[in-house]
Amino acid sequence: MTTATRSRTMLTLAEVCEELSISRSTFYDWRAKRRAPRCIKLPNGDLRIRRSDLDHWLDDREDAA
Repeated sequence: MTTATRSRTMLTLAEVCEELSISRSTFYDWRAKRRAPRCIKLPNGDLRIRRSDLDHWLDDREDAA
């Protein structure tokens, strides 16, 4: 997998918050309560979320109305 491909499959916290229309503090609150999508913590402390993990997390929350 190339670096360019990996960067498209790994989202920053800012990108996830923007996509979900939530604040960073809301994301961190969800994460503390184990309600957020799976995250990868980089050595510098930054978080990344795999696109596939976010999509799976969203699918699990879909309302079957």
